Amino acid sequence: MAESNSYEEQRRRQVEENRRKLDELRLHHLSAAVREAAARPRPKPKPRPKRKAPGPGELRRSGRVAGLPEQPNYLKGAQQRDYEEVYAAYDARIWKGPTDEQRAAAVAKAEELRRRIHRIRRPAFVKTMTHVCASRAKPMMIPTHFIEHLPAHDEAVVLVNEADVEFKMLCSASKQGRHRYLSKGWREFAVHHDLENGDCLVFHLIESAMFKVYIFRANPDYESDQTSDDSEDEQ
Repeated sequence: MAESNSYEEQRRRQVEENRRKLDELRLHHLSAAVREAAARPRPKPKPRPKRKAPGPGELRRSGRVAGLPEQPNYLKGAQQRDYEEVYAAYDARIWKGPTDEQRAAAVAKAEELRRRIHRIRRPAFVKTMTHVCASRAKPMMIPTHFIEHLPAHDEAVVLVNEADVEFKMLCSASKQGRHRYLSKGWREFAVHHDLENGDCLVFHLIESAMFKVYIFRANPDYESDQTSDDSEDEQ
């Protein structure tokens, strides 16, 4: 009987000791706070801003670096430098053109051929290529003194080069009838013959709507610089 009372007393003391420790740790307050927090309604998360979808050819940047300053595009800079070099070479060849001496030499050769053609009573005119003609940007205007040999309306004509290759194009008349132009088809002719600023052309009217064309290059280093002066002597 005494042993039973001793066990009960020891158990009671142990329970009181555990309760005292719990009070010191305030665990019951902590568990109540957890239950209260769990019962509260949770705030709705803020919606993330929608990022703009990258366009074609654009790189998609990670959200971790999206706020950083834009990095330089070294590839674009290299391409820009390449374009500038191409434009510089184009300007040097087309815009700058040949020297005055080279221009004069081409004109002298063309005028000499024109005079030989006139001696056989054939109409011809000389046309020095400007930038707009050499760059194939606009139609080629025929000199006004030669208009009397052409019809007063638009008409299809044929240009024959020194290799007897024919190029069809349109000879257009202005609204007032004061000017004539080689329009549709002139671009193909200029591209085919690689015309440059300063080149001098002789247009020989061999039929009512056909011209024989002779090209005198202002650039003395042009590889295909050939003339057919002897062909007129044969006629």
